[in-house]
Amino acid sequence: MQQIKTKVLIIGAGTGGYVAGIRCGQLGLDTVLVDGGDGLGGTCLNVGCIPSKAIIHAASKFETVAKAADGGTLGITASKPAVDLSQTVAWKDGIVKKLNAGVAALLKKAKVKVIKGWATFSDAKTCTVKTADGDIGITAEHVILATGSEPVELPFLPFGGDVISSTEALSLDKVPNKLVVVGGGYIGLELGIAFRKLGAEVAIVEMADRLLPLYDKALTDPVAKWLEKHGVELHLGAKAGSFEKGQLNVTTKDGKAIKLKADKVLVTVGRKARTQGWGLENMGVAMNGPFVKIDDRCAASMRNVWAVGDLTGEPMLAHKGSAQGEVVAEIIAGHDRRFDPVTIAAVCFTEPEIVSAGLGPQDVEGRDDVLTAVFPLAAIGRALAIEAGEDGGFVRVLASKTDHRLLGVQAVGQHVSEMSNSFAQMLEMGAVLEDVAGVIHVHPTLGEAFHEASLRALGHAIHI
Repeated sequence: MQQIKTKVLIIGAGTGGYVAGIRCGQLGLDTVLVDGGDGLGGTCLNVGCIPSKAIIHAASKFETVAKAADGGTLGITASKPAVDLSQTVAWKDGIVKKLNAGVAALLKKAKVKVIKGWATFSDAKTCTVKTADGDIGITAEHVILATGSEPVELPFLPFGGDVISSTEALSLDKVPNKLVVVGGGYIGLELGIAFRKLGAEVAIVEMADRLLPLYDKALTDPVAKWLEKHGVELHLGAKAGSFEKGQLNVTTKDGKAIKLKADKVLVTVGRKARTQGWGLENMGVAMNGPFVKIDDRCAASMRNVWAVGDLTGEPMLAHKGSAQGEVVAEIIAGHDRRFDPVTIAAVCFTEPEIVSAGLGPQDVEGRDDVLTAVFPLAAIGRALAIEAGEDGGFVRVLASKTDHRLLGVQAVGQHVSEMSNSFAQMLEMGAVLEDVAGVIHVHPTLGEAFHEASLRALGHAIHI
């Protein structure tokens, strides 16, 4: 068996692992990256963030043409459109392939040795990797765990056949006539909305009393209105059961048993850290519930073992993993770094989109020391010009009454995801309302709503 000794061994090639690898290489650290999952880029690039946004984009394009065929829109008319989902998926796969090649080139440039195979640890610094060409033994001074997460499977709705996870949903060769989504979180809603735009009849079954329960109702109301307007069937406070003979058994909120016809059942009830099957139990690291316990350096309890990304807990976001990967690489290289962000902004690519950064209303409920101001997108010229101001969208700021320091920023509306970095940047820099108000925001842009919301919190918004 081939034996390799290395300074840094990274397990997992997702956004946390490959970014850690590139940064390690840039810093001159001898690094081996083991890719045993979805491919370079991990879940995000291959079966998550990137492909889902590609399908969402294609669905929106189809919806625009469909509107033009149904009486016209903006003075534009068109013939009735058709979609060949297999071609759409092939286009999506082309994007993924291009990005895979880009990551591979960056790792090669950084002189990172990439091994395709499944690693199993016998102790904290030693593993055996099964590859297509035989086993490889690897011993490392430092180990970075970046194994990511995987979809949660319901025991009464196991994946297989017409019961699918988001992975299979992104590779369907045709649009299902009837799609039932189990789980009203961001993954289920993003994909459910996309398939509705593509022409599927969609029903959503959610155990909570409302959709996206982690967000406040003001943010989710515009999404609920879109679903209602477009005929998406909602079963809130309901519990899914087994799927038999093309029908999903559901118990409604009032205890009534019903059956929902479905060509496909998409189960999106969450994701769990990938902790099984690679010898984590042999590494002697402490756990924090289902996650690997880390400190503010992303260090596990075993010396020189580090963990990043979904394996370390919520929020399970690609950009969190990437940031942690950079921090760990620099610590190993001798830099003084900590992972202590003020905020990690989150985006739901629903219709309309939702952004949340920092504290929300539910976090400051009952406090009398917080200023809150909302500015509607309907009062922003750019929003109206791109039909983004008609769905109840807004930008909201929360700030301290005493010193006006920003505590949180949220937005809902078309294309508001592009404002998320501005929100996070201002919070990370410790900005006050006057800082946002003092920045000359470009006109005409949606970002003017952030400016106006801050002005409104100060008592002198201009355009409302």
